[in-house]
Amino acid sequence: MTTPSLSLSLAPVAFYWTREQYFDFYERVAAWPVAGVTLGETVCSRRRDMKLADWLAIGRHLAAAGKQVTLGSQTLIESNADLRDLAKLCDNGDFMVEANDMSAVQRLSAAGLPFVGGLALNLYNVPTLAILQRSGMSRFVAPVELPGADLATLLGAARQAGLALECEVLAYGHLPLAWSSRCFTARHHQYPKDRCQFVCQRYPEGLSLATQDDSRRLFTLNGIQTLSGACQDLRHELGAMAEMGVTTARLSPRATAMDEIVDAFDRARHGHLASPSPLSLVDAELCNGYWHGQAGMDLAPAAGI
Repeated sequence: MTTPSLSLSLAPVAFYWTREQYFDFYERVAAWPVAGVTLGETVCSRRRDMKLADWLAIGRHLAAAGKQVTLGSQTLIESNADLRDLAKLCDNGDFMVEANDMSAVQRLSAAGLPFVGGLALNLYNVPTLAILQRSGMSRFVAPVELPGADLATLLGAARQAGLALECEVLAYGHLPLAWSSRCFTARHHQYPKDRCQFVCQRYPEGLSLATQDDSRRLFTLNGIQTLSGACQDLRHELGAMAEMGVTTARLSPRATAMDEIVDAFDRARHGHLASPSPLSLVDAELCNGYWHGQAGMDLAPAAGI
């Protein structure tokens, strides 16, 4: 079975990389078989290596390579400075914005600008989708804990209600679970948040938090964000996603082996699932439970993974 109608996209980089790492990474992305790329710092405003002008420069380069470029807004707004940065992002004039906070929705809607609804907006029902579509939303990212069966029901009901919305699903990567006003990575190093020494940059794929007996990676700490310990890998669900009306499978960037991950998903969306998995050396553990209506950290059944 092939699912050519299901495209691939890249989520914003969740972790704090160096400026050189971002530019090198997206230079390679230009040649990858991904249709869309969402750029920007969506986690912490203290990560200052990249300016809006840098993201716009990368975006223009990717757009010239045929990619659909979106700019992601910060998820947790904590200060007036964050609001000023949000205003500049929303008024960038080049690219659509992915709103990860209702303040971004308000700003974009008031300006009459179309936008993408980020997964942090927690969009679970048709009335909410309808309100945001009237506000300008043309695409939304499904919440990571929404089971596939429930998403199928939601998309079917949305179509019956006459809502023409594209839908993205996070098909690969550490699942974003929570954001906090505290910085757990700084706390781990005994630094206060406002003098964090930017220690996040020491962990280009996050800081692993294991169970007390050290038997399992429980969470991944990423500054003020908490992610799942393992990655979700829904390659075997791409056909079902396409049938239910999902338009895009979103992949969360990693510092290593991302080209292999994109290639594996590109093959999978055309029905080619290698066994054993070429990603088995990348991910020792997986957490696909949410998609199957189980505990999120469970590895739900998927032959060949």
